[in-house]
Amino acid sequence: SSGINAEYGDEVGYVTASRTRQNANGGRSGYECPEERDYYPYWAPTLQTENWDSTSQRTPWIDAAWLGNPSKCTWMKQASFNRKASFRCVLSKEDDKRKYGKSITKADCTKEGGSWVKFNSFLEVLTDVTTEADCKVTAKSQGDNNIIWDKLRSDDDSKVCIVQAPTMQCRQAPWTRVNHLGNADNYDNQNPNASRIELDLPYFPSGEAKRCVLRIRYNISTGDYNGWKTDASSNNDDDVISNNPTIDVFGDGNGITLALNTAQTGRVFQDRSHVFEILPRTEAMEGKTMYNLNVMGKRGNLEQTVPSTEYDFVPSSLAITTDDLVHVQWTGSNTHNNNNDGNAGEGTDGTDRHNLMQMSGDISGSYPYTIEEANFWNNVESLTDPEATGVDIAIGLASSGHYCAKSGTDICPASESLDEKETKMDDKMNNAPASYSGHVLKFKKACSINYLCTRNNSFSNRSQKGSIWVRESSKAEVKKRAEMKDKSEMK
Repeated sequence: SSGINAEYGDEVGYVTASRTRQNANGGRSGYECPEERDYYPYWAPTLQTENWDSTSQRTPWIDAAWLGNPSKCTWMKQASFNRKASFRCVLSKEDDKRKYGKSITKADCTKEGGSWVKFNSFLEVLTDVTTEADCKVTAKSQGDNNIIWDKLRSDDDSKVCIVQAPTMQCRQAPWTRVNHLGNADNYDNQNPNASRIELDLPYFPSGEAKRCVLRIRYNISTGDYNGWKTDASSNNDDDVISNNPTIDVFGDGNGITLALNTAQTGRVFQDRSHVFEILPRTEAMEGKTMYNLNVMGKRGNLEQTVPSTEYDFVPSSLAITTDDLVHVQWTGSNTHNNNNDGNAGEGTDGTDRHNLMQMSGDISGSYPYTIEEANFWNNVESLTDPEATGVDIAIGLASSGHYCAKSGTDICPASESLDEKETKMDDKMNNAPASYSGHVLKFKKACSINYLCTRNNSFSNRSQKGSIWVRESSKAEVKKRAEMKDKSEMK
């Protein structure tokens, strides 16, 4: 593209979006666009398909959060494609296929003979809302989403009801020790913890299941020049910064060379491996805050897992009310490729297994209650399997779904239950599922639990434990006081 991303524009002219200052050889990983990765906010729309797909509704990349200097938050939110339309140069439209130009400014696009087309970002398109009036009615019932009646791109023939994503979160990045990808000064007063941010999943008014990808990027920039005011016009300008310069520090002509690679002085790293699905809520879940209780880390010991971490529950401490819900679930693998250098742990090499059982003492212990002894599960009900008893829930969580209940429910086939399943679970859980969709739990009253994973919690090696504290919601407390008052007056 031409413009600020034209790394060698004055010398060789047009440079494709696969080449940037830090990516001069044009190499790509998967389907990434190096230029879009390295420059944020990007100047072009992040949905690059020829036509919008009304069936799968592949969306642009949505900004969930930006962590950095808070003084930049107002500008970042305004520049985000979540709400701000982006433009692209379109040269022609033939047989429903668009040919795009290389220009990134309206003036250059005109010179190129193209049309400067506006693209609206979208979370989804409500295909069953077919009039502007109905779209406005739908918009009034929404919370954080923005719903507009407009064209997805200005060269389309008709308007549709567009759901735009919420404004992204913007806050100061957590502080960590230099040269250390470890614990950070987070925002939840639960230090020390790995760097984290709590995100709300997007809400889709259509109520349809959505398959999503989470992309995480981080930037490291030098203080040798002002990155906010420096662009490609400074390329090869030694007055701004030099590549591996030699400094005559002694004044005798014998210099000292600095390890200063200018391809790295403003560097973006990307992790794009997180795929998940958002399922529609049931009626019983509507209007509730739902927390995701999951597992982080990987198989191996402390040294083998760097720069990741060993297994742990996340969040490992959760304080909620009886109005809230908790979805207990986790994912794992049976095919780790650790080159025999990351298999420290229990059970079969190269495999993940997790379970969750109530502890028999405080968080410093190592033993779980048996299913019969565990009393916490009398306080919960499952909104994903309403027929499940507390014992059924406890059995499912203890076996990672190898047994889905004690004797079977509408959701759990009897043949997969503890009472009737022919294949009994291995004592190391080797034949249990690596991933488990778990239960969405509702709490009947105030209660608490300390829990652990029996396979991975290995004293002196790793701790995989957690705690949940549930207090009465304000509405429940008011109701309880009213009932107590009524009983007192009856006496």
